[in-house]
Amino acid sequence: MENIACTGISDDIIANQSDRKTQDMAKIFFIDVTNRDGVQTARLSLSKLQKTMINMYLNDFGVFQSEFGFPTTNHENNYLRANLELASMGVLRPIRLSGWIRATSEDVEKTFEMVPEIEYLNLSISTSEQMIQGKFKGRKSRVDVLEQMVEAVKLANRLGAKAVGVNAEDASRTEVDFLVDFAREAKAAGGDRFRYCDTLGYDDPFTIYETISKIANATSMPVEIHCHGDLGMAVANSIAGAKAAVDAGQDAYINTTLNGIGERAGNADLLSCVLALLKSRGFANKYKMGRPVKLNRAYKLAKYASLAFGVPIPLNQPGVGENAFAHSSGIHADGVLKDPENYELYNFEELGRGEPELVETGRLICSGEYTGISGFSHIMGKMEVSFANASEARKILELVRYANVEAQTPLTEDELHFIAKYPEITRRLLTLTPPS
Repeated sequence: MENIACTGISDDIIANQSDRKTQDMAKIFFIDVTNRDGVQTARLSLSKLQKTMINMYLNDFGVFQSEFGFPTTNHENNYLRANLELASMGVLRPIRLSGWIRATSEDVEKTFEMVPEIEYLNLSISTSEQMIQGKFKGRKSRVDVLEQMVEAVKLANRLGAKAVGVNAEDASRTEVDFLVDFAREAKAAGGDRFRYCDTLGYDDPFTIYETISKIANATSMPVEIHCHGDLGMAVANSIAGAKAAVDAGQDAYINTTLNGIGERAGNADLLSCVLALLKSRGFANKYKMGRPVKLNRAYKLAKYASLAFGVPIPLNQPGVGENAFAHSSGIHADGVLKDPENYELYNFEELGRGEPELVETGRLICSGEYTGISGFSHIMGKMEVSFANASEARKILELVRYANVEAQTPLTEDELHFIAKYPEITRRLLTLTPPS
């Protein structure tokens, strides 16, 4: 009897310790870089309204931070400041909006001159010997790289940044000892996170785990993982890198893009990384997310990114591709009809799929750059949007026309709702003033 009683107490203690360990465990966050890295994809672009809508969708989905653009670029200025105004209004909350700049004092100074409201920054500089010799052409040494980065981080903090991430470009081709020095110097200067950039997709899940483990353990610093898909391993590498940071007791921040869009072969896809964390054998119920994700928003988010970029979602895209839940072979069809879990790891309804999609095959009235008041009133009326008077309707119509000029595609219902609700913000998003 005594042994049984002792065993029961021991089990309770072990359970409580396990609960505390889970509560104290480092977390995994998502930083989506579609509006910074995704838009650098050759032959693709987004309008400023589309970038804003992506920020709105990312916030709703549960992304911790959107790297929303380039604060030293003139044509981004109105867009960046308009989105920061949305944040101050509570519309874009709790998502953080961070800018990407080079790790130079000049870029830091220009950032706060052009976008004084900005609070979060990521400063980037190349660290590999290949880049030092091949990109800088020997004009910089490793000592110069460290000194330049430290100076920029300190200046960003002095000028009012609330958090500064420090990026090592081409980290996967950089010696790990130098990366440790780089991260330590960044931390000492006031950097909040170290971003490990697998810029060319050179890593594999085993090498990135080993490297991130060394860096996180040696620096006690949160780590961002930024992976590209040149060898098809961006998602696997991102998950392995995040695991390494968390296993070392440090928060991990996975960089993603919508539908994996990005330079060359793309970046780590947001939904694929989320599904890996929530559903895979080694991660499900074992690792903590930094912010709850609304998985049922996934399909809408992927569809909007596809429309905005003009790039179809691949048939076999995890979760959102047309074939993600399609079955034709006899054995699979029979098995999934008996029990979907026979051949599906997760349900399509979890991702916000399953509702019929209506395609108009008859008369269609849509918005365009030459839309008139009658057609516009018809469109908005179907969306149950009304205006105080004809003057207000015409003002919104004019904004819709300009938005169509910039996007060169009919606007979505969400975009039209946004314009009607935030006309002054929209006016700023549509205003591009080239420097004289």
